[in-house]
Amino acid sequence: MTSQASTAAPINSSKNWVRWANLALMLYVLLLAVSMVGSGFKWAAGDEARTLFEFASHPVAGLMIGIVATALIQSSSTVTSIIVGLVAGGLPVETAIPMVMGANIGTTVTNTLVSLGHARCKDEFRRAFTCATVHDFFNLIAVAIFLPLEMMFGLLDKISSWLVAPFMFEGSLSMKGLDFMGPITKPLVNGTKDMLSTLPGSWGGIVLALLGIALIFASITMMGKLMRSLMVGRAKEMLHKAIGRGPIHGIMSGTLVTILVQSSSTTTSLMVPLVGTNVLKVRDVYPFTLGANIGTCITALLAATAVTGPNAVFALQIALVHLAFNIMATLLIFGTPFLREIPLKCAEMLGDAAAKNKMAVVAYLGLVFIAVPSLVMLVTQ
Repeated sequence: MTSQASTAAPINSSKNWVRWANLALMLYVLLLAVSMVGSGFKWAAGDEARTLFEFASHPVAGLMIGIVATALIQSSSTVTSIIVGLVAGGLPVETAIPMVMGANIGTTVTNTLVSLGHARCKDEFRRAFTCATVHDFFNLIAVAIFLPLEMMFGLLDKISSWLVAPFMFEGSLSMKGLDFMGPITKPLVNGTKDMLSTLPGSWGGIVLALLGIALIFASITMMGKLMRSLMVGRAKEMLHKAIGRGPIHGIMSGTLVTILVQSSSTTTSLMVPLVGTNVLKVRDVYPFTLGANIGTCITALLAATAVTGPNAVFALQIALVHLAFNIMATLLIFGTPFLREIPLKCAEMLGDAAAKNKMAVVAYLGLVFIAVPSLVMLVTQ
């Protein structure tokens, strides 16, 4: 038995090294892909980049696009990374801000789907569905507060502009100080552009952008799998230690675990069965969920470091918008006793309704993620 254990340890260790190496490779692919999206979009659109997004110029339409895209893709990290690439290619920051807000709402559908695994037991399902939707209601309330403020005062635009101001040297938008990825991403991007330059018109840029988007999907999916295999055991231990030690500790732990596994959906979905089986209480995991919102911003920030050129500062700005939005929402909503209780109460009411009639789940998903976004986009057209 001892010899078997001693031979198993090096094998596991070597497997972990391979996983870490693959993780580093996937991170590089992510940064490369974001650079490709930006370059492709800029190549295809040229000076007409702004006009391509006139359909999303209304903030509410942009919000709905973010919700639908993230609900379909099941990853806010992927959507925000694509948005970073689009901003690098010329998409205006003010157009992209509501899309980032929508991504926060769209990612919560994963928790709801996970909660359906408890549908056979009425009490378990009520608890699981309540846990899943408390994240939804928090993000819905956050958008209900901050989107009007953004539309009236440009709040997040101004805050993020102030945050990126130190990188705007002598009034220029050069980001040479942050361009540590440029030298290792540019050769491959430029090589791909040369290969695609034989395509007619703007097709080369379109293909480059689509190739970048496909690589973002692949890299983030692989990063999630690798991080889960490397960290999920530790994440579970950290989660059990974090819950019940107070809201600040819960928020910080949720942030850290989400940074480690690179997915807020993974972090929050991990809690749904724990609440469903009555191991944890919804009120206890609530702060942890808010930390997950903050931790998921790391992917967009990493993606922004791959961007070079005159729009690099704007790519960093939209990544900082995502971070500032989640931090401010946590401080305002969770920091205000009255507002803090609203997501819990709404989730409990919906959980009770879903336990009585499963059609409430279908109605909720259809209304929030399909009907309302479709209607708003139709009206704003």
